[in-house]
Amino acid sequence: MKTAKRILITIMAIMLLTPSLAMAHDHSEPTTKTPASDLRSTLDQLLSEHFALATTAMMKDYDDAEDAEQAYAALDQNAMDMTPAVASVYGDEAAAQFEEIFVNHNDYSPDFVEAAKSGDEAMREEAEAEVDEFVEEFGEFLSTATEGNLPADAAKEVLAAHEEDVISTFDHYVNEEYEEAYGAYREGFHRMFDISKALSTAITTQMPDQFENTKADTPAADLRSTLNSLASEHFALAALEMQKGYDQASDYDFVTWAENMHTEDFKAAIASIYGDEGAAQFEKVWQQDHINAQSDIITAALEEDEEARMQAEESLQMFAEEFGAFLGTSTEGNLPAEAATEAVWQHEEQVLATFDNYVAGDYEAAYESYREGYGFMFGIGETLGEAIVTQMPDQFAGEEMPEEMPKTGFGGATDAASTTWMWVAFAVTALAGAGFMIRKNANQ
Repeated sequence: MKTAKRILITIMAIMLLTPSLAMAHDHSEPTTKTPASDLRSTLDQLLSEHFALATTAMMKDYDDAEDAEQAYAALDQNAMDMTPAVASVYGDEAAAQFEEIFVNHNDYSPDFVEAAKSGDEAMREEAEAEVDEFVEEFGEFLSTATEGNLPADAAKEVLAAHEEDVISTFDHYVNEEYEEAYGAYREGFHRMFDISKALSTAITTQMPDQFENTKADTPAADLRSTLNSLASEHFALAALEMQKGYDQASDYDFVTWAENMHTEDFKAAIASIYGDEGAAQFEKVWQQDHINAQSDIITAALEEDEEARMQAEESLQMFAEEFGAFLGTSTEGNLPAEAATEAVWQHEEQVLATFDNYVAGDYEAAYESYREGYGFMFGIGETLGEAIVTQMPDQFAGEEMPEEMPKTGFGGATDAASTTWMWVAFAVTALAGAGFMIRKNANQ
């Protein structure tokens, strides 16, 4: 049953995807807040959340975890949120067709899990055949819906790549190849943002008037999406790491490894905008009073040590204040320190609520707070992105990537032309993402 918060999230997604509801903008100055950028950001959220939930649900199912059912339920709700989003762009008929396609193919996620548990090769082959069938059917649907702006062959190719990301993550996890598993997780997660860029660009090209002739692939939109990815991946990994730590799972160290790799990406992004000194300051605040405090929260829960918990929370509050001040100073007040601090602390409260609900065994509440907290990160991406663009308008002006644009892509790209994911294939798993690896609710 939907909660009021979940309904609000859905309504917000529909509003962002419905161009007629978007406010008109003065495009004389670069901005992250355009109808096309809103579309891309909404797809960023729905698609990346799908990937995070799909891989998590399969791991939980394989482990017979107590929260596996709730993880699948959250994945189902993510798909349900996608259906009205499709309708807002292509109408009710296309949305109904979309829903029919993925409902007819939503059994193979647990089939992969069951095949792995039982060693049933025939079941595995049958599940793979269903994936292939889904690729064909949904690739044709996407090509038709976009009037060929997403060619069917390209749709099928990249749809298969997305599915392989999920399957590869799961297979490595089953084989206890945890570094490979989380490497595949991060690659697959990042791919979803490439997909949202490609799909939103195709849609806005197909329907320019409905998006006020704004574009989804401007430098400002790229920056917003980069920040979306960094912020949301942090939340997803933090929530998973704290659960794994509390369960004392064998892959816990590798989730923390993935967090460390993410920190390096975030540091590189900060350096590309504010230089090495700013990046070093970021890393100190981020790691010492933030990531380390998460581990202290886990230890306090395992030892039922209230004093240690209070000390860890104090560290997180200090992080919120220090990071808020860092953002306020770095953006020259375009993002006020007080507002930044408030937003960072709200994020920390959402991480803590997700963990506390998990520890209490209230898994439905845990995934509700997870989805709320995950969605909140995209507001941070928008607000911080707009502050940076306002601060440095010349760096983000125009429709083409400027030669001297700050390098905001992952890993500190050294070529401006490679900044922020120049993945050129028409990556069309975007709408399919909501349908991939969806499990039928029991007794429905």
